Amino acid sequence: MEELYEEEKIRAIGVCNFYPDRLADLCANMKVTPAVNQVELHPFFAQTGALAAMKEAGVQPEAWGPMAEGKHGIFTHPVLTQIGAKYGKTAAQVALRWNTQRGVVIIPKSTHKERMEENLNIWDFTLSNEDMEAISALDLGHSEIIDHSAAETAKWLNGWKIHD
Repeated sequence: MEELYEEEKIRAIGVCNFYPDRLADLCANMKVTPAVNQVELHPFFAQTGALAAMKEAGVQPEAWGPMAEGKHGIFTHPVLTQIGAKYGKTAAQVALRWNTQRGVVIIPKSTHKERMEENLNIWDFTLSNEDMEAISALDLGHSEIIDHSAAETAKWLNGWKIHD
């Protein structure tokens, strides 16, 4: 990848699911720092330490699953809906705005046009510091979607063959 980058055949290198220890290891042993690290980031898994590590390394965080894959009632969660009511926004819009205010690139998944439009309509309000803290307090400190450090996860991921 670094050779392709140096030959200007690609414009950037990105990684996915690099926790702080792996990102530090990678950055210490490569010539080209990844432009982006796509990781699970949502109100229930805030990964504050990972964000700090990415900032220190100059790597842009990008959220996969910014809606927690619908878990924890994110679309109707009382904290998110109460905050949303103050701004005339939905819980989903509040969750997305929270991540963007933390400097995270978000790519929410939806197949519904009205939800796609709603997801784009988050730039006309700013969450207060108190709102940001209330949302951050929802953090469980771990993923409930996937455990990348589990041996079973590694086996499952390595079962996906991209070539013969």
